[in-house]
Amino acid sequence: MLSTEQKAIISATVPILEQGGEALTRHFYLTLFRDFPQVKPIFNQANQADGNQQRALANAVLMYAKNIERLEQLGPLVSTIINKHVSLQIQREHYPMVGASLLKAIREVLGADTATDAVLDAWGAAYGQLADILAGAEQSIYEKNAAAEGGWSGAREFKVVSKTAESDEVTSFVMQPADGGKVVAHAPGQYIGLLAVVNGEEQRRQYSLSAVGNGSSYRISVKREPGGAVSNYLHDHVGVGDSLQLFPPSGDFTLADSDKPLVLISGGVGITPTLAMLTAALTSGRRIHFIHAARHANVHAFRDHIDALAAQHPQLQRFYCYEAANDSGPQPHATGYIDQQKLGAWLPETRDVEAYFLGPTPFMKAIKSHLLELGVPQSQTYYEFFGPAEALG
Repeated sequence: MLSTEQKAIISATVPILEQGGEALTRHFYLTLFRDFPQVKPIFNQANQADGNQQRALANAVLMYAKNIERLEQLGPLVSTIINKHVSLQIQREHYPMVGASLLKAIREVLGADTATDAVLDAWGAAYGQLADILAGAEQSIYEKNAAAEGGWSGAREFKVVSKTAESDEVTSFVMQPADGGKVVAHAPGQYIGLLAVVNGEEQRRQYSLSAVGNGSSYRISVKREPGGAVSNYLHDHVGVGDSLQLFPPSGDFTLADSDKPLVLISGGVGITPTLAMLTAALTSGRRIHFIHAARHANVHAFRDHIDALAAQHPQLQRFYCYEAANDSGPQPHATGYIDQQKLGAWLPETRDVEAYFLGPTPFMKAIKSHLLELGVPQSQTYYEFFGPAEALG
């Protein structure tokens, strides 16, 4: 347990973290990868290059410091971290490596005059407290996954049984266990961890499951990203009959049971988890408004599929917005960006809805603001702890 004095020290470091947290976490990652290179495959190096990982960790550390006296306020953040860790198979033995690197970074970035022994002791105790919470929760999920029907522990070999181009940028992969067994059930909206060896180096990623569970296979739909090590490997080198290593499904962005009108809003490859949500929700008979933004028709994945579902299910309405109009081919309902006026016209008349939205971070921030201005309460949002996995390949 943290002492009262240690809690006070942690709280006192909040202004420092607010001003220089990203510099601290950037140095932390350099230290971690230098001293413990065995953990490098766990982290998406594209997120390292553009700073997403550093910003996400800095925000998490800041929220932890701000709420050190009331950790229950961290509930949603802790849940997101735990699920991301489970999908990547973070183990208890990884935590001491991270803790040692964090304390070293604090001393080296802030200097011995600021990062005194007392400060390091306080942060060491605080990190130990958080590590125990996370590792304990993660272990419980690992055990639950292993004991579930179709469940497993660690990596499991899957065979690609189909590969389908959904747009100029997105390709779907359907995978079944190589052992011929069942797969553990997943909730609509969850993602799965994937392990691949690319150019001799192990890489781990998460990809949203783009189809509802069937007990025998999983489907991911992957966007090719310029410079994306794993996304390009999947697009160019993985075909039907090839093997991939998968970890059990995880994620807390899931479709809740409700009879309220459902609004699904996605941008770009953010459409992937909403597909499973849509399929599941159609069986309930609830009204659904499906809103999707894409740059243009050629990169709009699953349009024909959504159109076919709308033709079969009168309770489904769909609206598409493209940044640029098409010279030919399928046309959108509007062009430009989804602003408040467009969104207001596409929402149900009632504002007592459940809205799920995801896509690039600027897109999500804009949608959240529009929904609040339009009077939609308790909107659900989706922020990945280490950045958007699908967007960075």
